[in-house]
Amino acid sequence: MLTRLSIRDIVLIDRLDIDFGAGLAALTGETGAGKSILLDAFALALGARGEAALVREGAGQGQVTAAFDIVKGHPVRRLLAENGLGEEDELIVRRVQFADGRTRAFVNGQPVSVQVLRALGAVLVEIHGQHDERAFVEAATHRVLLDAYGGIEDAAAEVARLWDERRACEAAVAQHRAEVERLGREADWLRHAVDELGRLAAEAGEETALAERRTAMMQAEKVAEDLRVTHDSVTGPQSPLSPLATAVRRLERRAAQAPALIEPVVKALDAALAALDEARLHLEQAMRVADYDPAELERIEERLFALRAAGRKYNVPVDELAALARRYQGDLALIDAGAERLAALERDAQTAAARYRDAAAALSAARRGAAQKLDKAVNAELKPLKLERAQFSTAIESEGEGPNGLDRVEFWARTNPGTRPGPLMKVASGGELARFLLALKVVLADRGSAPTLVFDEIDTGVGGAVSDAIGVRLARLAAGVQVIAVTHAPQVAARAERHYLITKDTLAKGRRVTTRVAELAAEHRREEIARMLAGAEITAEARAAAERLIRAAAG
Repeated sequence: MLTRLSIRDIVLIDRLDIDFGAGLAALTGETGAGKSILLDAFALALGARGEAALVREGAGQGQVTAAFDIVKGHPVRRLLAENGLGEEDELIVRRVQFADGRTRAFVNGQPVSVQVLRALGAVLVEIHGQHDERAFVEAATHRVLLDAYGGIEDAAAEVARLWDERRACEAAVAQHRAEVERLGREADWLRHAVDELGRLAAEAGEETALAERRTAMMQAEKVAEDLRVTHDSVTGPQSPLSPLATAVRRLERRAAQAPALIEPVVKALDAALAALDEARLHLEQAMRVADYDPAELERIEERLFALRAAGRKYNVPVDELAALARRYQGDLALIDAGAERLAALERDAQTAAARYRDAAAALSAARRGAAQKLDKAVNAELKPLKLERAQFSTAIESEGEGPNGLDRVEFWARTNPGTRPGPLMKVASGGELARFLLALKVVLADRGSAPTLVFDEIDTGVGGAVSDAIGVRLARLAAGVQVIAVTHAPQVAARAERHYLITKDTLAKGRRVTTRVAELAAEHRREEIARMLAGAEITAEARAAAERLIRAAAG
């Protein structure tokens, strides 16, 4: 419920703080005192459209702050959680209106969008008046209220769930059918691709391994050629081995004649021959190691080129060819199993549709039963409100299948016998509409109601008996929810548990006017009710009558 309303620099209000409590609160005051300004400021805090004209003249900005106590399990807690605003027991909303037309919104000190503020306000407060249609103008609201009255919200939620389930099944059917049709058009190409990729049998990492092997073999080919040339130089026709060996034998035959000259030379030549022979052995070993198979190089190159050609053809990296082959095989399997899978999905969709229709039909029947009870209950409230010739009815029409079931629900009224009934918001006049809405709220008070209800002058233009009936019903409402009534009726004010007087005061030197609100103590309250009864001149009879009203309300 609303616990505190603080207003700064809004139109005629410079500074205003009002504490509220549970039950029925009445706001009274002379015409022009600023009651409408108070409600406009409150609506601004709840997300209503802002405008520069709301800022008090001479001020750069105005602001309105409203504090609420939130009970556990209230829907506003879910909205707070969804928007990351925490779940505190006290909720403080604040709206700043700048003189240039901009506004800013805050919830518990955190900046939020106006849309979030408006969503929170919609579940916290309902404002009803002669010309206010916000709470009942949408037929969707009527359907929600009827479901709440009939206690069938769970059934409505189940219908919404089954609708989502049905839509999901139908979407799965459509998606699968489109996929099968697409793949069917590509079936021949897919089969060719699967066959080609299957024969290729590419493996992940194969391209890199083949490229490295090819590079190594090409390098080995160049090394082997140089080794062969060098080996030919050592052992071939141009080899120095044979001439050196011949020279050594010739010198050895002369060694006895001049040993000192011959032996060092022979020794050096023997060493040279041994070194060349060792070089020959190393060359032959190196040639055996560096030897490669040209046919293997050719096979490697053919494989590598085939893999790369396939990658270009299918527009994927070579390493992804194996995964592509598996995906194409899956597509072919989907084509082959597509008809069977599609039939299964269609059966699921038909089952979901049947479940939805059964639940929606049962919900529709429950709504019609609840509508009869609601009509009877509301019509019973109309006579005391001087609407004895009027009739309330709940019109339920089929609007096709949807998440809310099969029904379009709208509250209708007939204001006089013999006239054609029509939508409540169009048929009833301002005063009649306010009383119709009061009757509805009395019936729906404990079902689907916001925790704070504001009624703006719904007693305008009615007599004492009707005003008293309005007061009785507002007090009855206040037993379950917080009710704030802006009223001109002393019968309504007398039944309030708290009474606030709205006045217009002149500030220093009489240059500016401001709106004030004060909670009245018992004596002052009697005086205000006497003023409402008598007008400008308060008589002893008016005071006595006010006392009687207060006592009667208390009894």
